[in-house]
Amino acid sequence: MKQLKDIRLSMLDLVAVRQGGTVADALAVAVRTAQHAESLGFTRYWLAEHHNMSGIASSATAVLIGHIAGATHTMRVGSGGVMLPNHAPLVVAEAFGTLAELYPGRIDLGLGRAPGTDPHTMRALRRDRVETEADFPRDVAELQHLLGPATPGQRLIANPGAGTNVPIWLLGSSLFSAQLAAERGLPYAFASHFAPRLLLQALDVYRTHFQPSATLAEPYAVVGVPLIAAPTDDEAEFLASSTYQRVLGILTGKRGQLPPPVDGFMQGLHAQERAAIADFLAIAVIGGPDTVREGLQSLAQATQADEFILVSDVFDPALRLRSMTITAEAMAAQASTQTA
Repeated sequence: MKQLKDIRLSMLDLVAVRQGGTVADALAVAVRTAQHAESLGFTRYWLAEHHNMSGIASSATAVLIGHIAGATHTMRVGSGGVMLPNHAPLVVAEAFGTLAELYPGRIDLGLGRAPGTDPHTMRALRRDRVETEADFPRDVAELQHLLGPATPGQRLIANPGAGTNVPIWLLGSSLFSAQLAAERGLPYAFASHFAPRLLLQALDVYRTHFQPSATLAEPYAVVGVPLIAAPTDDEAEFLASSTYQRVLGILTGKRGQLPPPVDGFMQGLHAQERAAIADFLAIAVIGGPDTVREGLQSLAQATQADEFILVSDVFDPALRLRSMTITAEAMAAQASTQTA
């Protein structure tokens, strides 16, 4: 059985724009957060592609990955993910090939199958392209080919890109990408930070059908975890009200900037709204050090994950850094207990 000491810790950042703040503020916070994650020994720092959302500043994902990689030293930096329906594979290969040449051995290319935006914006990104179910597997294969070594007579070569072998990850919240990642022998990340319902089923599909590849000898699964840690359970719950407000906005189609925490927010909602938020955040870990440690240990046993990638929507950037520190210390304390 997987123990907490065996699990790597990473961070997924949507680069939230906070109420009263600017995009420039959000980008500066992302840099400080990445640097702090690196100091805590986090394995990777991923940025998520979203468009046409006033509260998220990570739309130009490859640009931001370069910015974060340039402000850190050893930690892997990548996309969690690039929404492949929005882009031609050659453009993605050249962008990430360039990043790989700038920061060798540090760049990840996580790919998602959803557009990550509304239909109007998707049309603006890819014009009149009509997406079919066969497109994503074909585009993934094309990317693998473009990022691999160029072969004699190959007419289309990504330059930069060819020969960089940027690691490709498949991301998803359904069983489709789990099956494809298994067939291709690729690492897999499940988006349980916002769609936890099929988490265990998707992991089972991935592991059961996994085919070893030149990339990966055995399955490697990452689980997205909404997490907010504080010195006490009560304070963590208060800070989490920013997340609760954000989730309610997503569910009701009223997306906006990340709001400050509110006392008693959940208690003021209708039972149906509370249930919807709880469903969205079903695997969230929110609390003081003991609660965080116990929650992550339970999640480790349930999922047998190789890595947790945290999503932490804390309004105060300093308290977000504190949350990361408490989490890293809680995992280290659990690891020392398990080793003893």
